[in-house]
Amino acid sequence: MGIFAMPSLGADMEAGTLVEWLVKPGDEVHRGDVVAVVETQKGAIEIECFQDGKVQELQADLGATLPVGAPLALILGPGETAPEPKKPKAPAVAAKPEAAPNEVVADKPKAAPGPAVAATLPRSATAASPAARLRARELGIDLATVTGSGPAGAVLLTDLEAPKSAATRGQTAAPMAEMRRAIAAAMVRSKQTIPHFYLSETIDVQLAHEWVDARNADRLPSDRLLLGALFVRATALAAAKVASVNGRYVDGAFCPSDRVNAGIAVALRGGGLVAPALIDAGAMSVDETMAGMRDLVLRARAGRLRSSELTDGSITISSLGETGAEAMAGVIFPPQVALVGLGAPKLRPWVVNGAVVPRTVVTLTLSVDHRVSDGRQAARFIAEFQSRIASPETL
Repeated sequence: MGIFAMPSLGADMEAGTLVEWLVKPGDEVHRGDVVAVVETQKGAIEIECFQDGKVQELQADLGATLPVGAPLALILGPGETAPEPKKPKAPAVAAKPEAAPNEVVADKPKAAPGPAVAATLPRSATAASPAARLRARELGIDLATVTGSGPAGAVLLTDLEAPKSAATRGQTAAPMAEMRRAIAAAMVRSKQTIPHFYLSETIDVQLAHEWVDARNADRLPSDRLLLGALFVRATALAAAKVASVNGRYVDGAFCPSDRVNAGIAVALRGGGLVAPALIDAGAMSVDETMAGMRDLVLRARAGRLRSSELTDGSITISSLGETGAEAMAGVIFPPQVALVGLGAPKLRPWVVNGAVVPRTVVTLTLSVDHRVSDGRQAARFIAEFQSRIASPETL
């Protein structure tokens, strides 16, 4: 028998709002099943179950904001039976004071019953994320009147926080304010508690760039690879070789991860950032990595990430994409111990076999937790990354 509790979905999370149950009492559940949706500063997150069993009781109401660790449901394991309900104690009866002579004692009026808690959130024919549905209900907005920016026109939380929605409400909106506060809290905590150090290297990625172009020549746009997929693969393979950068620092000790769960930093429309993990990225091919990255980006922007994707990351990759600054030194996502920052690819004069030629290069900056690792280990990781990206056919 286990209590399914409000999980911690990041170092910055203190509480979450239950917006949807995906199970009911009597349902069989298995480890990894999505059983509820919780709204946090990062959006609506699908919460997974971590045991096999049967849902005995739902212990939290929809719309309730609960702290991390608060009970949400009771789940019985295989062969377990429900506990006997405790007999309520008889309430103590307070002695009524005697009325004074000629005093009239009037009965107190009964309090009006409070509004019943809705069993389910109101549904709309309009496609929308759970977070958007909840926010629309709070603001009294008809989702049918909002133009969605998500997949297939789905309404996202950011669509409701846009200036046009603010005008409907007659007030000024602060887009993504809650998420920015959450990011600020996490990054301040990271910089205050993690002794960062940084190593940088500019790497020749010309062969990788040419290999990607050749692979994409006969592909549809939806199936094409990005150079970023090779960066994720090179990171996963390098992290598997240098264990000191792949894991978490918890309760004063480093816990290395037995697989590489590569966090992918995703910029959200309207502002904000999340870094869901590509689970077991080390076991994926380049094409599987690219498909996984596309899926994470779509679901992150639609507010449909899973709790394990936000909590199980073991190292994070943050890339500026095809355009932008040449280098980036990132802040580690606690409790992880390393972050790979990749600047935008640049065409630079480069020495190859004694001749100066134009080459596409990328500057990698590794942010590392000095409690766990040192410069030598960090340099080993960069060398492994460089070796892998120089032979893209082996990725």
